[in-house]
Amino acid sequence: MCLIAFAWQLSGRPLVLLGNRDEFHPRPTRAATFWNEEGHPELLAGKDLQAGGTWLGVTRGGRFAALTNIRSPQAGPGPRSRGSLVLDYLTGNMSPGDYLQSLAGDLDDYAGFNLLVGTPEQLWHLNSQEGSASALAPGLYGLSNASLNSPWPKLQSLRQGLEANLDSDSNSLLALLSDTQEYPDGQLPDSGISLEWERRLSATFILGADYGTRASSLLTIEADGSITFVERSFGPAGADLGESGWKL
Repeated sequence: MCLIAFAWQLSGRPLVLLGNRDEFHPRPTRAATFWNEEGHPELLAGKDLQAGGTWLGVTRGGRFAALTNIRSPQAGPGPRSRGSLVLDYLTGNMSPGDYLQSLAGDLDDYAGFNLLVGTPEQLWHLNSQEGSASALAPGLYGLSNASLNSPWPKLQSLRQGLEANLDSDSNSLLALLSDTQEYPDGQLPDSGISLEWERRLSATFILGADYGTRASSLLTIEADGSITFVERSFGPAGADLGESGWKL
């Protein structure tokens, strides 16, 4: 994913997570569904059909994980796919902290990433460039393509929107992910790409014929353990490809 805002242990719920996945439109992808054919019927997630991993998923038992890439054009791709980091946690049984600590010797195998792994009781975060995993205290957080809670305009806007709508319905929450506003040059980060791309990628919802927002997702876990997962899929230029939802 490229943009996430999440409330952890607030408003009487363990988790409310919103996220947009931005990707090149030709990259083959399967929309979120249960991974029955892969032998993981408990896993609900989208699938990157090119590398085989995923960017956001949840299991019937309440394990969840999400990943954002760290924008570092000079670093180049790693030999292993970052999507496998999410998949390996979701299909395993290690605790969130133990799983992230087990990655310590392998971080150079992947291009830069932020990884969230959790259960209804605990949530951990790892930034591969910073290198140390940490448990997150209750609060409101945001991740894009830099550090946790980096002051990027779209991240701040989405966090503020989530804070103001924590008790809203799914449609109102998902609407926060549809903002196509691009921010003034003076507010843009310098992440090593051209100014043209910084402008384009500054929007919460990115429109484009070649690259853009492919999916908007909402994941909530309630105090009683029930789970809601909603995914909206999009094609080139923001074409609406439909919505799917599950209650577990």
